[in-house]
Amino acid sequence: MTSTDLETFDSVNPATGEVLATVSVHDAASIDAAVAAARPAAQWWGGLGFKERARRLRQWRGWLVNHANELAELVHEENGKPVDDAIIEISVAVEHLDWAATHAGKVLRRTSTRPGLLAVNHGASVEYVPFGVVGVIGPWNWPVHTPLGSISYALAAGNAVVFKPSEYTPLIGQWLADSFSRLTTEQPVFTVVTGRAETGAALCRSGVDKLAFTGSTATGKKVMAACAETLTPVVIECGGKDAMIVAADADIEAAAAGAAWGGMSNGGQTCVGIERVYVVAPVYERYVASLVSQTSELRAGDDRTADYGPITVPGQLDVIAAHIDEALDAGATALVGGRNSVQAPYVGPVVLADVPADSRAEQDETFGPTLTVTRVRDEDEAIARANGTKLGLGAAVYSARRGRAIAEQLRCGMVSVNSVLTFASVPSLPFGGVGASGFGRIHGPDGLREFARSRAVTVKRAPAPIEIASFARKPGAIKSLATVVQARWGRSRY
Repeated sequence: MTSTDLETFDSVNPATGEVLATVSVHDAASIDAAVAAARPAAQWWGGLGFKERARRLRQWRGWLVNHANELAELVHEENGKPVDDAIIEISVAVEHLDWAATHAGKVLRRTSTRPGLLAVNHGASVEYVPFGVVGVIGPWNWPVHTPLGSISYALAAGNAVVFKPSEYTPLIGQWLADSFSRLTTEQPVFTVVTGRAETGAALCRSGVDKLAFTGSTATGKKVMAACAETLTPVVIECGGKDAMIVAADADIEAAAAGAAWGGMSNGGQTCVGIERVYVVAPVYERYVASLVSQTSELRAGDDRTADYGPITVPGQLDVIAAHIDEALDAGATALVGGRNSVQAPYVGPVVLADVPADSRAEQDETFGPTLTVTRVRDEDEAIARANGTKLGLGAAVYSARRGRAIAEQLRCGMVSVNSVLTFASVPSLPFGGVGASGFGRIHGPDGLREFARSRAVTVKRAPAPIEIASFARKPGAIKSLATVVQARWGRSRY
């Protein structure tokens, strides 16, 4: 998918500014061509059946594992995260790939169902068939795991994929497609188009059969609007403002360690990262002391001993700085870091206390290594504060005895009890949000079904006992039907 006629842009190392490669900006015509080429590829790939697709997907899994170090170095260079974190990301992605390949046949196979009284002479079944060509628009913050959360499941379900990676990580996206193409030389089953927002908009309008998007809520709305022009169905995974609740019976040290990792790993650039912590009053002081101890020495950098890397998107530095400044101007206290923590391209760890509930640091996604920590009266107040945003992606609860009870009251798509982010690493669990965090699900059985459309089938096996769906029905047919319905359901009390 290259042409000397296309505009280009540079992929750069966010830590050093070094140009890694010059990449094409695919226009609407080249995207339409990619989708057109993917259509016969989808028919071929879908026709291989679950068993053969699983075999090839497992081969791809092996390739990714054997070349994980190479991919991790590329992630470090283009995304900025430490190599160790990249290895974690790749490992989770591989497990999801294996799960999708292994379980697609079981989840999507044809299943029989009871036809009911009115169609008793028919067999009834539901089958799941691939959409055809699935478009995927992926993010830069988890450039392997997150897009593969859609791509792996779409491929396992029998679709071809046209993938637009973020303009900040195009080389990673191309690496993934190239590695898969080694195993499907017959057809372009998984292809990449690169570019900025205009390229994504063109993919939305290209006539793909379904589109999966991961990114900000604002961009998600634009994706939905573009896809609506052709009634293209979408699965939308947007940002979060994930909260942690620390109950009185929590393991304080573990809860502080969870917030430190959940909030500051990957430079806080994680949609399900912890951004807000609500701690019940009896344990607040102990918790804060532990949190400060576990975060104050964290260090951002590009070297191999840094705890996390740079802020990948330069414009996000302004958002992070604005959230910190606004909170401090409104009376918040900086327990760790502060205004001077933003030193492009890095942001040092920041922990803010007493942040007003209506501030952007409490309401909007910051997407940086910052945490707000708030003393609350009790669990009920913590739950109310956690549910007090339009976003509803993930959450965490720390409690020895009340974790599940608290989790059940949170308005979100996913919760980890006594850990953080764990739900994202479990392939059998669905992943997605509510409210401004989006809709639809990837991962697990729900994720497989997201990339296959259901088809209902009835097969007539015998003449109907009472033929009613005919203009030639006997005069007493409707009376007989009424008698049967009365006998079956008319005795219910109400």
